[in-house]
Amino acid sequence: MEAKAQARFVRIAPRKARIVMDLIRGKNVGEAFSILQFVPKRASGIIEKVVQSAVANAEHNYEMNKDDLFIFKAFVDEGPTLKRFRPRAMGRASAIRKRSSHLTVILSERKEA
Repeated sequence: MEAKAQARFVRIAPRKARIVMDLIRGKNVGEAFSILQFVPKRASGIIEKVVQSAVANAEHNYEMNKDDLFIFKAFVDEGPTLKRFRPRAMGRASAIRKRSSHLTVILSERKEA
């Protein structure tokens, strides 16, 4: 049984969000929260909310035990890019790409044998 949560169209570059997502993949939920609390990146707060949502989904929808949950899959997909232009010297313009992300966290129960 797996519980899933997504945050779509988040205004953070996927490259920056993947750095934080790689830190928590495969960890227990409690350990992931403690890691996210002390990571000095903007993505950590956003990812923490997604993990909290996945935990709530697991408890409420699938009646899983919070203590047995671990992050089975966690990945960041690229969302749409907003294209803006900035004026430059001699009448030119340069492009600014404001990237967005789709964050996905899938939790599963660890079976203790």
